This record gives sequence, structure tokens and C-alpha cells, in this order.
Amino acid sequence: MVLAASRRRSVLFLKCNILCSLRTPCLLFSTDDSILAEQRKPRSKTRQRRSQKKPPWTDDLSWEERLADVVTPLWRLSYDEQLELKQNHQLKILSQLSGHQSQSLSPARGELSFPVLPILPSPVRDSYRNKSTFSVNRGVDGNPKTVGFYVGTGRQGNIVCVNGDHLLNMPEKHNLVARCYQDFLRLSSLEPCLLFHTGGHWREVTVRTNTEGRTMAIVYFHPQSLTPEEVAVHKADLVDYFTQGPGSVCQLDSLFFQESSMTRCTHEESPYQLLHGQPHIYDEVLGFKFRISADAFFQVNQAAAEVLYDTVRDLCVPNTEKGRERTKVGGNLLDVCCGTGAIGITISPRMDKIIGIELIEQAVEDARHNAAFNNVLNCQFFSGKAEVVLPGLMSQLSSTGGGLTAVVNPARAGLHPRVVRALRNQPSIRRLVYVSCKPDGEAMRNFRELCCKPDPQKKLTGDAFSPILAVPVDMFPHTLHCELVLLFER
Repeated sequence: MVLAASRRRSVLFLKCNILCSLRTPCLLFSTDDSILAEQRKPRSKTRQRRSQKKPPWTDDLSWEERLADVVTPLWRLSYDEQLELKQNHQLKILSQLSGHQSQSLSPARGELSFPVLPILPSPVRDSYRNKSTFSVNRGVDGNPKTVGFYVGTGRQGNIVCVNGDHLLNMPEKHNLVARCYQDFLRLSSLEPCLLFHTGGHWREVTVRTNTEGRTMAIVYFHPQSLTPEEVAVHKADLVDYFTQGPGSVCQLDSLFFQESSMTRCTHEESPYQLLHGQPHIYDEVLGFKFRISADAFFQVNQAAAEVLYDTVRDLCVPNTEKGRERTKVGGNLLDVCCGTGAIGITISPRMDKIIGIELIEQAVEDARHNAAFNNVLNCQFFSGKAEVVLPGLMSQLSSTGGGLTAVVNPARAGLHPRVVRALRNQPSIRRLVYVSCKPDGEAMRNFRELCCKPDPQKKLTGDAFSPILAVPVDMFPHTLHCELVLLFER
């Protein structure tokens, strides 16, 4: 328990420095929910010295508190304070868009001319994560077979792996699997793979759960010079530990294994091997059930995902009601970066046709399965790079009639310029909804290119969009992040 005086001092420090932290984070949960060290541009020596200064209370903190400050940096604030901070940050980000568009800025007061609604809170604030990736590295006691999350950075060579049992956003089931995996590693004759070039085998573990408590674990392994027969022995040990041994307390519904000599790879690059149980788990959003594969994207906060997708649905297709019944509006929806089809499928009752595009082939397979499983017949999904697939689809979309709405939900890197160009230059798209988990990053470049004057040099020849409404949605309580849903029209 944190002492009251320490808490007050820490909260004061947070409020004074939080905006700076939002601009230059050190370690954050990424959109695929693992902890990553963010790349930074080269800095001057003065900036380096300033960045290495420690907050005055750091040395007094336990390792658990230090980890909480990295993974859930707002944990000391009340939830209302967290929402206020995030709302103010979104307003600051959107002012950059207005600054780029002088016509969007009220000259008298310097305010945004389009409304930003109050941030929508997450219905669940603690233990909400349905996917967590636990790393393996040296713990506080120096044991290299420690499973948890990182404090420190690889650049400074001071990484310490700390168990995450105390983190507010982490469900107990995830922690249980992580503890059991740590016990398994310490029983194994193989060393962990801390750095690829230094050898070792056992790597991180990902845990996925659904609202019914079904649990999937994915173990990542570097084979190094082991033969397939030797690897098979250790896979059998892993299965035995989690099905017959102490790990059976986790009651895993699925146990996957991926061999890889790369940091991150897809199912196509290195197939996920099902060692035990079912190949999928399912979860429900807005009355539709979705299949979750080992590497499928699914929002990490299921309850908040319902808030997010309901918001997107109402912005894509304004709700017209007769009593309690929602009527079908019609038209077509283009869903770019559709993932497993969640947005398109949840909007499908209001539309004539849904066309989704997604890079990851396994996700497209899941999307097609999800549409069929839910008896949704008006969805069609394509795999490939959006910048390659989209231009070829535009003629088909524009010829169907009934109006065209686009929704985009890209990763932190934003949309490829060719995708922005295809959307901007398609005159039948009158309404576009952009969902961003990092609007102050590359997404801002997308916003500006959607809204700027026609620019033949950039091949942006279509009429400009204008921002109409912004809705922040808190998907990640206790962290610095939220989702921003931004409606554009022309």
C-alpha cells in the first residue's frame, strides 16, 4: 500500500509532467498489447541529460511501483482525473488539425469549430485486459528465467523484469499463466532467449481470455540449432506441464507454440502450432460473436470495445429509430484495416454491402468465418495491402450506387499515402470515420492530407474533407492512451 504522503507527492508530479510524458514515452503498451521500447530520434546532449533526470520520488519506490508507473502510469489518479487528463490531451491534439486548417479555427476565441464530445468512459476499469504478452528476462534477483514486464530500457542496459501481479489492468488469470510459465522455465534444462544473438530458447508468452473465462496461451520459442526431434521433446514437456503438471491449474482451453528466429512474425511466416485444446476461443461484441485466433486482432478491452464500435456505427450510419427499432439506412461501407471484421459486421444490419480490406491473411479468414457464423451475408473481405487492393476496388464500389461511407482503423503507423489518396480522390465517399489509437502520430499526417486543399503534386485531386465531430473513447484505463473517433464529411 502506498503511503498517503507518497501518493500526494506522486500525483502532483504526474499532473505537472503528464503532457511531457505523452509526447516522449519510454515504455508503453503498443496496439498489439506488448511492451515496446519506442524509437527516438537522435537528441542533443542537453536533451539527453535532461531526459535522464529521475523524478524526485523514484528512489523511494518499490519495483512493483516502478513497473506500475511504466505500464499503468495513471494508476495513482482517480478515474475522473484520468478522464479529464485524456480529454485535455485530445483537445490539444485536435487543435493541431485546426491550426493546419485556418477555416476550422474560430478567430475570435481560438477554439475548435467542430465539437469534441466528452470522453466516453470504459465500463470496466480494472482487470480489463483480454490479451497480455509477458516477457522473459533477468529479474530483480538476477534470475534470467523471470516472466513479467520490463522496467528500464535496452539502450541504457538496465532492463529488469518484474512480475505484473499487482497491475490494475491485469486479470488474475493472466498472472496465473505467467507465474506457471515462469515455474516451467525454471524447471526446464533450456535457457531463455534474452537476445537472439546470445542463444537461448524460451521467449515470451501471450495469454488471451474471453468474457466466459476461456484461456489461450501462446509460447514463443527460438529453436537455435536444435533439431526438430529435440524441439519435440520440449514441446511435449510444455504440454505435460500445463495439462498434467502444476500448470494444469490454469485450465488452458488452447496451448499454442511458435518457433521463430525473428522478433515478430505472422502465422504465414511461422505457423502457430496447436499443442493442446481448441484452435479458437470466441467473444461477443454488440450481439455478434467473433472467433479469436492465436494472432487475430481483438480489442483488449471487450466492454469498452462495445462502446467504441457503437460510436463508430452511429457515426458511419446515423441511427434513425422508430420506437426501439433501428431502421436500415442503406448504402455501402468500405472498411479499411478491417481486422477480423468487427466494425463491418456490427454495422452490417444498417448497410446494403460491407467490403473490408486487411493485410493479415489469418485475420481475413477469421472475418469471413465471423460473417458466416453470424449469418451476415452482405460482407465481403479481401486480404492484401490496402494501398494495393483499394484502388482496384474503387470502381466496383462507386458503381453499386446507394452512397459510400468509409471507416479506417489503422495501426499506430497510420494509413499509407496511397490509401489516403484513393479515399480522397473517390468522389462517392462523402463520409469517412477515422479511428486512431495515436492521433498525434502519423494519423495527424493522414488528417491533414484528407483536409488540405487539392494538391496535384501529391495527387490529391478530390474535394477536401472537413472534420465534423470527434469522440474520444477510453479503452485503456490507468494508461496514457485512448481511442479517438473522428468524423469527416464533404
